[in-house]
Amino acid sequence: MAINTFASKVAAIHDKHADASVGNVTGSNAVNVFLGIGVAWSIAAIYHYCKNSVFQVDPGNLAYSVTIFCSEAVIVIIILLLRRAPVVGGELGGPTCIKYFTASILFSMWITYLVLSSLEVYHVIPGF
Repeated sequence: MAINTFASKVAAIHDKHADASVGNVTGSNAVNVFLGIGVAWSIAAIYHYCKNSVFQVDPGNLAYSVTIFCSEAVIVIIILLLRRAPVVGGELGGPTCIKYFTASILFSMWITYLVLSSLEVYHVIPGF
């Protein structure tokens, strides 16, 4: 994890628009999630196959979580595109007030995702 953070920082400093940094974060997270879940599920599936039992995972609240995630992802893409305007000059950095404003929006979106997902899991709000 620390190596990914360092690589993203170096890429952000040396790239004009921070494309490499954003790509590195996105790519490393995708690999971590897909390999982490994929390897664990593969081991469980092989184990259950060898024991002649059924490996079944209930879908749970995946549709609700993915809908929130995709909705916020569209907003983030729009924010990244807007930050490419000449006033800001790129996805990272720029004028201090814009930088902190963007960071606060992204942080609040993360908190919103966590709160909505948690409320749905604990049946405080209805899911799909």
